[in-house]
Amino acid sequence: MSDQNGNGGGPEPEPLRFFGTTWVDHDKGYGLRRAGVAIGALAAAVAACFVLRFAYEGLQIADTGSFVTVLVVVMFAVCSAMAFRKTWESFSARPTDPERERSLQGLKAIGFVGSLLAYAFRALQEAPGETLHRKEYEEALKRRERRRRPKRK
Repeated sequence: MSDQNGNGGGPEPEPLRFFGTTWVDHDKGYGLRRAGVAIGALAAAVAACFVLRFAYEGLQIADTGSFVTVLVVVMFAVCSAMAFRKTWESFSARPTDPERERSLQGLKAIGFVGSLLAYAFRALQEAPGETLHRKEYEEALKRRERRRRPKRK
């Protein structure tokens, strides 16, 4: 049995969202997909900023006071910065504490603009998550090669 890379049933690359396994050989429209992902994530971030602007205007109309307004703006800014950092880190390394990452899902949801920006900027460099998946895939190929190599006596 041979997989798509012709390595005779060895480890198969893990597909990435929007890219499948095109990240392995950078084929089948990989460059266009990266451009599309970057543009799409950036457009979604801009649209999200408009939504947040309407929320801000709603606070102004409701006359909640400057303290609440500043608190909400600071909360979204801090959560977006933290979500950007966590999302960016997730592209190159698996989390050391998955339980902690799960507890940060709320923060990432509030800071969704930061996550979208991280996704857009990473797509300009590579498929988001490509570095991590490539490293893991190459390690799996090396392990397989070591197992298949006859032992010397």
